[in-house]
Order: sequence, then C-alpha cells, then structure tokens
Amino acid sequence: MAKPSPWRPNACREAFMRLPSSPMCFVILAMVALLPACASAPLVQGNGLTSYETMKSSDGWFTKTRLSVNKEQVLAAKTIKIVPTAFAPTVAPKLSEQQRALVANAVDRALCVGLSDRFTVVTPDSQADLTVRASITRATETGRVAAGLSAATSLGMSLVDTAVPIPTPRIPIGMGSLSLEAEAVDVAGQQQASILWARGANAFFSSARISKVSDAYDLADSFGEDFGELLVKGESPFDSSGIGLPAWHKIKSSVGLRPKNAACEQFGRYRGLKGMIGDQLALPPEWTDNGAQKTAQTARP
Repeated sequence: MAKPSPWRPNACREAFMRLPSSPMCFVILAMVALLPACASAPLVQGNGLTSYETMKSSDGWFTKTRLSVNKEQVLAAKTIKIVPTAFAPTVAPKLSEQQRALVANAVDRALCVGLSDRFTVVTPDSQADLTVRASITRATETGRVAAGLSAATSLGMSLVDTAVPIPTPRIPIGMGSLSLEAEAVDVAGQQQASILWARGANAFFSSARISKVSDAYDLADSFGEDFGELLVKGESPFDSSGIGLPAWHKIKSSVGLRPKNAACEQFGRYRGLKGMIGDQLALPPEWTDNGAQKTAQTARP
C-alpha cells in the first residue's frame, strides 16, 4: 500500500505559485478582494399583511428579518395551507413571466417541505388551522455575464493541479437579491406570525448560473426554509443553538422523491440529479425545474 504523503508546511504557498499567472487571473482575484462579498438586500415592506406593528428585528448571518410570532397559538395548530406566492405589483419587471412563476413556486415548494416537519399541509381549497401567504416585494436580477465568467473561472480552477483544494468564490458583480413579506393567519383571519425577510447572494456560498433569475431562485428556497422553521418551532429560525440534522422526508424531497404531504405535489418536486448536474454546468434553473404541477393528479408517481 502506498505511503501517504507527509504534510508540507509550504504546500499552500506552492499551490498558489502554480496557479495560472495570466492577467485575467489577477484581475479576477483583485475584484474578489476589493468588492463586497454579498449583494445588498434591504427589507421592503409592502401592504399585503394584516399587521406590521409587533415585528422585531431578528437577523441571521446573511439575512435581515423583522418578525413576530404568537408561539402558543402557532404550536397548537395542526393543519396548514399555502396560498400561492405572488410578486407585488411593479416588482422585477425585467423578469419574464416564466421566471417570476419559477421564483414564486420555489418559495411555496420550500415552505411546503419545511412545514411538513410538524404540520399536515392541505390544499388551498381545504379548511386549515393556519393559512400562509407570502408576497415578493423586491427581486434584483443576476448579471449573466459576470455569472458566466464566475462559472468558467470555477471550472478552470477545478482543472488546476494543486496540492490543496482551492475554493473559488464568485466574482462579486451582478449578484441578485430577494425581499419578501409573509404571514400566517388563523381561521378567524387573525395574524399569528409574520415576517419581513431580505437576503442577497453571497460570493462564497451562492452558485453562479447564467440566468437573470438564478440568485432570486436560490434565495426563494432559503426564505421558504426560514419561514417554515418559524412556524414549526414558534420562534426565530436564527435563535436556535447548534445545527440539527434534516428530517428524512426533507432529504428525500431534496433529491426529487415524493414529498411527505401529498398537497406539496402541487408545487412540483425538487430537481434532484438533473438540478445538480445543471448547477455544475451553470445552466439556468428554467432548464432544470419543471415548476408547479397543474394539478396534484398530474404529479409523477
């Protein structure tokens, strides 16, 4: 059996010295060093919620939020339904109808899967203890040229022979952002939870794909996870200590298998292997996500 190579103290320096020394490489590194690593994402209040008065700030590492929750009433609820998410008027006019629908549906899909941790999710025409509705109040586009250059750089770096792995951040230009507002109301129409939420793409953790809607699409999923956790636990998703393992039904859903609650089929399934391959190739999410199902009966077996 081959003897493992010993650790060399100068391995990192040697790896760096073997990087391509073209002018473009230095330009990219300089841009990454000098520009902000996250896109700006302000909280944008619309006029679609029952009340905004009791909200308090509860930010995460990359996320800005103001929220409120009546923990006792939310935890007492057993059933929940999701009103399909919509864009507020005049938001993101440069996105196509297909792209807007894709982002809105990504919110609902992530919400449905997240809420399934504790709730029985029912269809919008059914009675439920809580009704969730969300609205997209701001969405900025992803710069396709910068995203394409970032994807090409990442692919090129993966082919470089180095002694240590080299993470390749995105070029922090043209990164998108997303802002939403949402609430959960009871059968009497009383607000039991609400949130204003905003987040921008991150140069280190956001995938670069050649699509105007790429970042908004990814961030829609993040919002669904955060608001879903607020309702499942009855407390801010950013207050919990430690990192828990995801529920088994979430793992299955993430690879495109049947969701825990049949009502979630109306929002389609996650892209699974097709999405993973598409992301590696920087393909637009419009090419790999089939979107919402027309009816639950047309869902895949």
